Amino acid sequence: MKKTTAAVLATLASLALGTSALATMEIHKEYKAKDAKANCASCHVDKMPKKEKHDLNDFGKKVLEAKGKDGKIDWAKVPAAN
Repeated sequence: MKKTTAAVLATLASLALGTSALATMEIHKEYKAKDAKANCASCHVDKMPKKEKHDLNDFGKKVLEAKGKDGKIDWAKVPAAN
């Protein structure tokens, strides 16, 4: 039972670390060019997200869905933020 729990936790940790590169400065600059009021809270729940805790809000989840395999965001697939 402990091995199964450890395996599940390891899998979840790797998924979390694998998606931690979402908010790169390049992506932030691209969105900032479209919306001058953009900040971290535009996509994240917290105003200043930490590397280990970076929950996304609904808009951030839509941006993540529009991210291609090459790491680029197709902004045409992202509806405007409220």
